[in-house]
Amino acid sequence: MKQFCVTTSMGKRLIGKAMVLHPDVQAVLKKGTLVIIAGTTNGYVAEEILQSLGQAEGFSREGFRRGMTTAPGTKTPKMDFPGDVVIKDGQWQKGETIVDVADDLKLGDVVMKGANAFDMHRRPAVQIGDRKGGTIALALSAAVGRRVRLIVPVGLEKRVSEDVYVLAQRCNTPGAEGPRLLPVPGELFTELDAIKLMTGAEACLIAAGGVYGAEGASWLGVTGTEVQIQAAATLIRSLANEPPCTV
Repeated sequence: MKQFCVTTSMGKRLIGKAMVLHPDVQAVLKKGTLVIIAGTTNGYVAEEILQSLGQAEGFSREGFRRGMTTAPGTKTPKMDFPGDVVIKDGQWQKGETIVDVADDLKLGDVVMKGANAFDMHRRPAVQIGDRKGGTIALALSAAVGRRVRLIVPVGLEKRVSEDVYVLAQRCNTPGAEGPRLLPVPGELFTELDAIKLMTGAEACLIAAGGVYGAEGASWLGVTGTEVQIQAAATLIRSLANEPPCTV
């Protein structure tokens, strides 16, 4: 086994690169609709997918989010919301959002939505501030109502120790304060899945945390053949200069 420290921004970039190679994404980029709902991790996903299509011009991760967790007391700059990324038959439909296409999504289409938590059973959950359920409600109407594929790219720093259904019950109790929490029946995709998809190596979470930019970082243990481990090492080291996510 070989161990690597992966910062949160490195993890986001890693997930973004891997999502380009996801079989369902490859298929829908040829025929169908792909919706990448705005979020910080999904910003990296959108950037990588649009670059793979040669259509990255005009896209910026700046403001590509609907909500954001920051340190207490942090003042964040105001940014215009650029909308989600909707790609139909391999062509980016600039200006469209999940709101515009949710009712038209069908079997074979793919929606990507980030998450705020996932538990030991690999079940993701989304924090909700909107009184009507936000974008996840629209995504679920397609995923549950019409079997649209729902993929949930999320970094390992979002892991929680308790069952997300138990946590949701607590957060959603009448009289509770703070965001609500909704468990999501989608395909979780973390840095571990990214390494497996891109190199064939198996990765596990060994430890976490750090300082000087490594806050929330993950220590990953990678196992496999010598070729797989070397491929994972090359991949991870190529991400070492990824700057912190500040958009």
